[in-house]
Amino acid sequence: MSDLTKLSLSEAVSGLRNKEFSSREITQAHLEAMEQARGLNAYLTETPDKAYEMADASDAKIAKGEGGILEGAPIGIKDLFCVDGVKTCAGSKILGEFTPPYESTVTAKLWKDGAVMLGKLNMDEFAMGSSNENSAYGNVISPWQRAGSNAAIVPGGSSGGSAAAVAADLCLAATGTDTGGSIRQPAAFTGLVGMKPTYGRCSRYGIVAFASSLDQAGPITKTVEDAALMLGSMSGFDEKDSTSLSRDVPDFVSACTKSLKGMRIGIPKEYRMDGMPEEIEKLWQQGTQWLRDAGCEIVDVSLPHTKYALPAYYIVAPAEASSNLARYDGMRYGARIDGDDLNSTYERTRAQGFGEEVRRRIMIGTYVLSAGFYDAYYIRAQKVRAKIAEDFKKAWEKCDALLTPTTPSAAFGIGEVSDDPVQMYLNDVFTVTANLAGLPGISVPAALDSQGLPLGLQVIGKALDEETCFAVGGALERAARFNAKATRWW
Repeated sequence: MSDLTKLSLSEAVSGLRNKEFSSREITQAHLEAMEQARGLNAYLTETPDKAYEMADASDAKIAKGEGGILEGAPIGIKDLFCVDGVKTCAGSKILGEFTPPYESTVTAKLWKDGAVMLGKLNMDEFAMGSSNENSAYGNVISPWQRAGSNAAIVPGGSSGGSAAAVAADLCLAATGTDTGGSIRQPAAFTGLVGMKPTYGRCSRYGIVAFASSLDQAGPITKTVEDAALMLGSMSGFDEKDSTSLSRDVPDFVSACTKSLKGMRIGIPKEYRMDGMPEEIEKLWQQGTQWLRDAGCEIVDVSLPHTKYALPAYYIVAPAEASSNLARYDGMRYGARIDGDDLNSTYERTRAQGFGEEVRRRIMIGTYVLSAGFYDAYYIRAQKVRAKIAEDFKKAWEKCDALLTPTTPSAAFGIGEVSDDPVQMYLNDVFTVTANLAGLPGISVPAALDSQGLPLGLQVIGKALDEETCFAVGGALERAARFNAKATRWW
């Protein structure tokens, strides 16, 4: 039965449809795997009763020849998505025992298509982090380890629980959110596929907000086809979200096997950074050759404002966070630490409720929005953001998609980088540009480094052209033949 957890999402859906096993059986296999892997701290809330109830409902539908595209498949949900009646804490103490009385649009779509919920996944507090060391409920431990070492490795962040759970076969797939790389980076660190769609492709309704103009939901999965299957279910217009795009959802799955003959792939010269590890450079060159072999024309492009992307991101994102997180005041919901008066209640609740990284970003955001600094920082950062978007528009005149590394290194050990916020922020150097410009990006596992840890390649596409991302991602996946799995130690 435990072999059921090793299936890809597509294989599981096919097996369920063909009645090779039941949803209850595959759900039970995953719940048992979760029980044995609690040391990874991937799940914050397990929902076995709900899972069995949903699995039995799926089995009844499948028996009648009915059901959606994910019918009976057990998945995990990042704890940023509100699920009706299930505790949601966004990795923070300030939400306390908050149990939403409503459902996020993304999860509602997944349940409508028949997915089964196993539980809520751990994450960096309010999605602020690149290593999952900022969760108020403890670090997530990656199932991967360096060769010859048993030192704990980070799974990446902020969707670290999602990545660890899929990599350790604790769910078939998981939802994540990506504000500056929080789907693609943990996917690269754990040998998985991570897809950030175009801003507005998935509804943000019912997702706890970090930076509203950057946040976007997407899947973390075992294969490119699985990511396409999940995104097809998660996507679509939602009138509850004013930034949701009213566009038809394409057939993402069929795009995964599309021919690349004649496609132009851009290689941005600004992504070649000083001090970039030789392994990353070699993998990038290998990826370029794979795409050339698949019939692509490789062209050099320039994104001259790339060097300003991280500074601009770390002004825009904290500014929006300081505004979004003002709602956590201990008055209406969540935790409350009483003070002598209203102001001291606010102060105590926020001081004790928020973690160090969240407090840091709120203070940065409040500073750059304050009188006298608003023009110098926030307005200037927004102008840089517009320049970055313009760079991409010019690049699209020469190419159909871009190929870059996903991360500047493989996963690092817990505690190795956490003392240096700037070093931590540099993890997002290859991913933030897609968020600032609202573009789709996919990370595909492509190789192992010298220490046996996964490395990923990233494809960035034009707005609303996830199909090209899936087509190029599918070709990279077939060429790389990456099938390494973390050796079970937990």
